[in-house]
Amino acid sequence: MRTLLIQPKPYSMKKAIIGSIVGALIIFIWQFLSFGLINFHKAGQDYTEKQDAIMSFLNSQGLKEGGYLMPSVPSTASSDEIKASMKETDGKPWAKIEYHNEAENSMNAMIMNMIRVFLVNFVIVLLFSWLVSKMAAPSFQTILIAALVVGIIAFLNEPYTGFIWYKTFDIWAYFLDAIVAWGLTGLWLAWWLRRGRPQMSTIRFGEREKELA
Repeated sequence: MRTLLIQPKPYSMKKAIIGSIVGALIIFIWQFLSFGLINFHKAGQDYTEKQDAIMSFLNSQGLKEGGYLMPSVPSTASSDEIKASMKETDGKPWAKIEYHNEAENSMNAMIMNMIRVFLVNFVIVLLFSWLVSKMAAPSFQTILIAALVVGIIAFLNEPYTGFIWYKTFDIWAYFLDAIVAWGLTGLWLAWWLRRGRPQMSTIRFGEREKELA
């Protein structure tokens, strides 16, 4: 018996763009809830009543804008100095500081940041839609699972790898972001990209050949 697979037409660019716009909006809304309204990331951006004293001290030190790991050693330190520092600081408190000279809290800055975040989300979802378009008639479940896999890969590649070394306090919030944001986006794309699109069909010649024999 011979079987001929008839593949459906590829997704149209218009369909991919619309799907990516909505997908980007889904991720954007979740990011707003996760980092802002609900604030699942509170442990990583918490408030301390000592902030004025800490900021005043940091400002008085004339630090250049940048990231600092303390305690640490100069880049010119020898291997012996590095080993001695690691031994001396083992088990003691440490801190990682991201110091900025100026806060950008104006409405224009916030709007520009929101636009940039949305555009990044759009590109990410568009790239995922392109990958889906290369699949041979993927099922609803396949697209959903693929979206979750992308979310987990993104989580493991950056937040979790960073957590291994720097013990960020909101690591589980990032995991929730990966599952929920990409899960919802996967549900949307699984419905939208397959909507009105004929799925792969098969023509079996065995039965027809028997009828003509």
